[in-house]
Amino acid sequence: MIVHIPSALRSYTAQQGTVESDAQTLGELLLELDRRFPGIRFRILSEQDRIRPHIRMFVNDRQTFDLQSTLRSDDELYIVLALSGG
Repeated sequence: MIVHIPSALRSYTAQQGTVESDAQTLGELLLELDRRFPGIRFRILSEQDRIRPHIRMFVNDRQTFDLQSTLRSDDELYIVLALSGG
């Protein structure tokens, strides 16, 4: 599967905008990303292993908050960060 990394998290991925994974679930994917790119998982998940409020995860065109969501090899995961300002 292809994972689309938002620009705000690319400092963890050596500026890579996409990475590939063969993880079977969203939770496994985040663990794998953190092994490859230390610190990225904490930016996405809280200490309670919940997706942070300003993060949205889309598998293809379907939003998910479930770390047990099943992933297929032809899926694309989009990590989206909300922006705020004043």
